[in-house]
Formats: sequence, structure tokens, C-alpha cells
Amino acid sequence: MSEHAKLVIPSDPAKLVDVDAFAEHWIGDMPFTDDQRDDIAISLSEAVNNAIQHGNANDARKRVTVVLRRFEDGLRIEVTDEGNGFDPDAVADPTDPENLLSESGRGLLIIRHLMDEVHVRPADGGTRVELIKRYHD
Repeated sequence: MSEHAKLVIPSDPAKLVDVDAFAEHWIGDMPFTDDQRDDIAISLSEAVNNAIQHGNANDARKRVTVVLRRFEDGLRIEVTDEGNGFDPDAVADPTDPENLLSESGRGLLIIRHLMDEVHVRPADGGTRVELIKRYHD
């Protein structure tokens, strides 16, 4: 199997199922525990959903690109949207009492909790979220 794989989808939440299947198949032989696989699936789903909703504003003409890369002791996932970008430090803290009942805003918090590293960077014409999960805990 190649050291990286790429999937490009339109900004359509129905395509999340394709992303899940793509990732599950590609990391199938990697030595992650079941819990780590769950962490990856949840984080990838959150990142792609954020790219669709917040990055691309549900505009199906805009794409979300998912790249999976193997490295010596784990997996790097890159999710890139075609939106206007954002400052991750400006996202409201979902644990703040005034935000506890908010229906959104927990995606990055969840991802940061489940993955070993999370980086948010500007990309050509959008934002790239990089997620890293290592085999060991």
C-alpha cells in the first residue's frame, strides 16, 4: 500500500460516509488499537464536518481534500477546505459556562483531546487541519 492516499469530496455532509470508508480501508493494516481507531474516526469526521460547514459554508461547489500519510510511528491526516480561513484561537471556549448549551463549537476540543497533535494552518485558498496519531500512547 502506498505511503499516502487522497480523497476529494464536495462539501456535502452525506459524503462523510465515503470519508469514513476511505480512512477505515486505508488504515486497516496499521497497528492501532481499537480505541485509537475510534479516536481517528471521530476526529476525522469532526474535521471534515467542520471543513464542510464552517470552512466551505456548505457550498457543494467547494471541495474538501483529505490526505492520509503513514509515517514511522503513526498517521498524519490533513483536511483542507476552500474557505476563507479562521483563527483557531478566536473559537469560543465550549467549556465556558456561557457556551455550555451551545449546539456547536466542540469539534476542535474533541479533536485535540483524541489526537496526539493538532495543527491549524492557512492553506492555498482555505484552511488545513493536520491531525497526528501515533501507535503508542
